[in-house]
Amino acid sequence: MIILGTNSIKDTGYDVANSCRFDRGSSDNLTRTMGTATNVKKFTYSFWIKRSLLSSGSHTAVDLHADADNRFTIFIHPGDDIRFYNINGGSLVLDKRTNAKLRDSSAWYHIVCAVDTTQSTAANRAKIYINGILQDSFGTNTIWDQNYTPNQGTSSYTHNIGRYGEGGDTFSGYMSEVVMIDGLQLGADSFGEFDEDSGIWKPIDVSGLTFGNNGVYLDFENSGALGADVSGNTNNFTVNNLTAIDQSTDTCTNNFATLNPLSQGVAATSRTFSNGNTSVTFGGADDSSLSSIGVSSGKWYAEFKITNDSADPTVGVGNEGSALVTNPGACNIGSSTGAYGYYSNGQKRINGASKASYGDTFTANDIIGVALDLDNGAIYFSKNGTFQASGDPTSGASTTNAAATGLSGTFFFGCSNSASGTTGDAFSVNFGSPAYAISSGNTDGNGYGNFEYAVPSGYLSLCTKNLGSDGG
Repeated sequence: MIILGTNSIKDTGYDVANSCRFDRGSSDNLTRTMGTATNVKKFTYSFWIKRSLLSSGSHTAVDLHADADNRFTIFIHPGDDIRFYNINGGSLVLDKRTNAKLRDSSAWYHIVCAVDTTQSTAANRAKIYINGILQDSFGTNTIWDQNYTPNQGTSSYTHNIGRYGEGGDTFSGYMSEVVMIDGLQLGADSFGEFDEDSGIWKPIDVSGLTFGNNGVYLDFENSGALGADVSGNTNNFTVNNLTAIDQSTDTCTNNFATLNPLSQGVAATSRTFSNGNTSVTFGGADDSSLSSIGVSSGKWYAEFKITNDSADPTVGVGNEGSALVTNPGACNIGSSTGAYGYYSNGQKRINGASKASYGDTFTANDIIGVALDLDNGAIYFSKNGTFQASGDPTSGASTTNAAATGLSGTFFFGCSNSASGTTGDAFSVNFGSPAYAISSGNTDGNGYGNFEYAVPSGYLSLCTKNLGSDGG
């Protein structure tokens, strides 16, 4: 069974401001030494995750760890299921592995693992909820004996977030609203609720919960101290390899677009994604990568920072029927009908036609803005804040000096590598939640996003709050 992620809606009633972006390649994680537990037989973990890397082994979310023979771990198994297990004295005493699969890298999932070994019914001793639903189908389902005493509450254990205690199996993606409750087994309804209008599972305010001695609440709102515990316990975590730039506004109540590793193609294995799927390096020629969110109406803005220029990096958009979208691993932006691109040599390629002179050349560290006006069927490109060919994206129906007009359909933003045979073009994309430092800081008209250059009036960042309020 594939579990669909929960995507935020416009009015949640409770908004989560920040998440933390973990990158497997950088071994990002948080650690602290456990104190004396309130009750080692009863505890609950709750956290929201948005996955980035859907391969490369296991991805640990939480690990209470003394050594390889004594640990309690919640992780995403290579089969994309949640595995919840406990080893004590070298013996596997708990092993629950869901049949549900978490394979949508564009959406947020809510995970709750709740323990009470005093329960007389075996199934109630260790519960797993995904997006508010209690899981009852498992590939493996080994349960503790009643009144079993896990030893993970002692001060000799390390509490790891985002890594396995022996090293490796680090998490790649976003985490928000990370909570541990010490002393109580709570259900998912202590952390979220179903929206009465849409039926979407959404978070609620958890600040009033009883956290217990080892309890923690990480809201990631302090960029200078991402491991700060705001439960009232000050059970703060040591920050390892994470910096202020890893604080993100991509959250379970406002889901921002990223690059989509699932939009594959024949050359897709040559792509390397990082930084929560906001960075990509192409290892193969004539290869593209596209946004996880597509839009069919409204006005939208994104920025693409060129981080390596090996040949002719290109940015642009493609509609859902174009070869760029149906086979992005074998199509350069602009080379197919329905795709529109701006090349680093200063040329444009529109709707599969031949390249034509357009604007300035660009190279590494330049930032290319893309303004897509689907209300008037036009696209504009800027270099470092200046729109090319005297284009005016705010001109409305006149589409003054647009790079292309007549656009219709559902479009995805993207970037691509040259078709010349040279590889290595690389991009850091910004759909509103960047993984690189912004020197100025500009939001869209609704107050969302963080961009290097001013967002044209009327244009919005690609996030679900904007989709809910202004079309798309």
